[in-house]
Amino acid sequence: RSDIVGVPLALLLLHANATVTIVHSKTPQPELQRAIANADIVVACVGSAALVKGEWIKSGACVIDVGINSVADACKARGYRLVGDVDFEGAKERASKITPVPGGVGPMTIAMLLRNTVALARAKETVTGPHSTSSHCGNVTGLHQLPP
Repeated sequence: RSDIVGVPLALLLLHANATVTIVHSKTPQPELQRAIANADIVVACVGSAALVKGEWIKSGACVIDVGINSVADACKARGYRLVGDVDFEGAKERASKITPVPGGVGPMTIAMLLRNTVALARAKETVTGPHSTSSHCGNVTGLHQLPP
């Protein structure tokens, strides 16, 4: 449901003619489990460590874990470890593809942020000139489409 991941991703998938089911942290567990068990693609971005159990995943599904949560771990020097919203160990046995946490979606997020930053800088240079101190960037839209 978030404006950062959930809603934009649902809209992108809808525009690609996907059938999208949205469940969230307040969805009753039986309904949550049923929705996940029927999904070909599961995108978890709820912010709750291992909320999605491995046995809920449909065999062969693609799992994209956007969540990043810290859980106590006395074996780690820092006293915690990072995990996703999906029980990775359980889900990897059923999923055809699964993103790890950490190291899955995070690096792609950083890459796209940098790509959009470069696109904005290029657009600003086009509007105001290469050495302008103006903060006006003009009407810049579609920053996700970086020109070659």
